[in-house]
Amino acid sequence: MINSHGQSHQAYDEFSLVLDPDVYEPLPDDWLIGITDVVNSTMAIRSGRYEDVNYAGASVIAALGNAWGSFDFPFVFRGDGAAFALPPQGIMAATSALRQVADFARADLDLTLRVGLLTVREIRTSGRDVRIARYAVSENATYAMFTGGGLKWAEQQIKNGRYLVKPGRYATKPDLTGLSCDWAPFPSQRGEILSLLVEPNDHTSPEVFAALAKRVLAVFDAAPRQSHPLSGDMAIPKDSGRQVDTKGWSEVAANSDFRKFDDGLRLTLDCTPEQIDGVEAILAAARARGEINFGLHRQSHALMTCLVPSGSPDSHLHFLDGMGGGYARAAEMMEAGALGDIHHHAR
Repeated sequence: MINSHGQSHQAYDEFSLVLDPDVYEPLPDDWLIGITDVVNSTMAIRSGRYEDVNYAGASVIAALGNAWGSFDFPFVFRGDGAAFALPPQGIMAATSALRQVADFARADLDLTLRVGLLTVREIRTSGRDVRIARYAVSENATYAMFTGGGLKWAEQQIKNGRYLVKPGRYATKPDLTGLSCDWAPFPSQRGEILSLLVEPNDHTSPEVFAALAKRVLAVFDAAPRQSHPLSGDMAIPKDSGRQVDTKGWSEVAANSDFRKFDDGLRLTLDCTPEQIDGVEAILAAARARGEINFGLHRQSHALMTCLVPSGSPDSHLHFLDGMGGGYARAAEMMEAGALGDIHHHAR
């Protein structure tokens, strides 16, 4: 049962468990789904604006949590955007936060952020669903995982101009307290930072997709630290005056969202080229069978955008993406479908 915070009572601490469709619970019909994405993000990324794109992408999570007074709602960071769910009484907070971050992105970052809002009922009418599970990545940090195809459908509708939130008359600044990009990019230790998206096709059974996802994860899990992109050693803060102890750093690494389920697998990993080639072969075969679509992007570094809620600094969250275009470039390849194979070697 989902409570008023959109939380099922159980949080799963092992990622493979959230690949099981049975652990997901439906959100109530009257809940709201908000979605943001940076328009032409790949253009901004090609001109080196990775951090701005990620900051704009994560901004609605910070703005909404600060306005709502709690980060206890389901959300997912997607690199050049984010998605969230909120109970119906959050409609003013959601609308206002979406308008504010769109204004902020345009005025401060020179980026166009598309923002949309709709109800779970509208998604269900289309034949899709929104179900969530909670993944406790560490003792202090829990991320929501989404399934049912509803977010994917809603994002497509918003890109087509439906459910858009119109700009407000009065532009107020979003409260982005706690959102920062304090760390230098993280170089790959094993060869390449991989950004990977894998989505089931509409007719693929959840069981078939879960089995495939487990095969893919088994390849990455065999590596040290499950191919975690943040090294076990200390990272470098941009502000060289800041000191971070080993314990503090290990908590940052533990609280990061390097593996997610968001109507499909969404991974940021540090891999050997052989691991990536092996997984790409598994996925290309599954795509040829008509089970999935996928996109991947290889780059030299990972980027981290951090959210430290002022009310509960222990539950700090760290959003990861690849620095060479990451999820946005992987999504571009996925949209190109079979054409993605041609670009594979044009790194």
